[in-house]
Amino acid sequence: MPTTILENIISLRSKNVKPSPTLAIMQQALSLQASGIKILNLSTGEPDFDTPVFIKEAAIKAINAGQTKYTTVDGTTALKNAIINKFKRENNLIYNVDEITVGAGGKQVIFNAFMATINPGDEVIIPTPYWVSYPDIVRLVDGIPVFVEGKAENQLKITPQQLDDAINPRTKWIVLNSPSNPSGSMYSTDEIYGISQVLRKRKNSHVHILSDDIYEHLIYEKQVFATIAQIEPSLKPRTLTVNGVSKTYCMTGWRIGYGGGPKSLIKTIGMIQSQSTSNPSSISQAAAVEALNGPQDFIAPFQQAYKKRRDFVASKINKTPGLSCLIPPGAFYLYVSCAGLIGKKFKGKVITDDTEFCKMLLEFAKVAVVPGNAFGLSPYFRISYATSDTVLAEACDQINQFCLGCS
Repeated sequence: MPTTILENIISLRSKNVKPSPTLAIMQQALSLQASGIKILNLSTGEPDFDTPVFIKEAAIKAINAGQTKYTTVDGTTALKNAIINKFKRENNLIYNVDEITVGAGGKQVIFNAFMATINPGDEVIIPTPYWVSYPDIVRLVDGIPVFVEGKAENQLKITPQQLDDAINPRTKWIVLNSPSNPSGSMYSTDEIYGISQVLRKRKNSHVHILSDDIYEHLIYEKQVFATIAQIEPSLKPRTLTVNGVSKTYCMTGWRIGYGGGPKSLIKTIGMIQSQSTSNPSSISQAAAVEALNGPQDFIAPFQQAYKKRRDFVASKINKTPGLSCLIPPGAFYLYVSCAGLIGKKFKGKVITDDTEFCKMLLEFAKVAVVPGNAFGLSPYFRISYATSDTVLAEACDQINQFCLGCS
């Protein structure tokens, strides 16, 4: 078939979407590994711990009990009730069954929400640095992402004034992700309250809030997690609170995300999902019920392990020439500035930007990280420390040696 015909098949909408940079880096690293080259992979945003045994046993039990059929499109009643109990127990948020949706990961819940609400030209405010999927999901549904920079002096978070300045009559949503991917930064209760008061203003009543709380339990300081509908209950009717089991429960491959929000939005999300994927895996849903209802005592040891890794890697990075990073309170990422290396050379090759830095780090140091360009804020790169102490130690040494060789 001629190329021109193939090109004519592809929609303009899809041409606006970029492949996931994190997946691209991971695939490149895996390709090198497959060819026999040892790669130290710090690009992947998933826990290296296994899914707890009691959750896996619940899945096996569900299989043996014949729970292998279609379920309700947007989640079983058992899982919705577990989510309702979770929101009440941990976030002091009260939802009914018809205010809960379950999807194949948090990403699907977000996609469905934007598909259900965004008209061509509607704007979505996205603080930078951002999770790579937010802007492309907005573009896929013909919306316009509007970026507001989280300044380094504010720990890569936006201020209420910045938000107020960015809102206009076309603004449909604001995305809040705390703790954040990729920075690990976290909004305090006072900071969330300040943002909520901007959104409470009558002139801003058309703006809805997507609160992505997926890293809720990955917090390592004394800071208390709070979500915006909890801090400012008057905003609950305009808020979709999104979460999932992937990070806390080490269930990335199980693909279960969920959201709590206004009944009309949840109903439309369900309708959209019914014409795309239909229900999430019945087995994964049964496992998620056990994850949310079962013992939570395994979380604290995971938190302690992540904190130890964070402190180790941050110490190494901040002693490496040309690099620096904040020590964030949450998630399992460090967002590292490489500004001190831009313009320098390694083996005759110029480091022109953070993307080139990451390419050269993979080529010469055999360490895979993700460039800040993918997250909307340069010159930085993201390290995931959700991997073994041995890999982290070796990777930090390799990064240090590479940076020492730059001149």
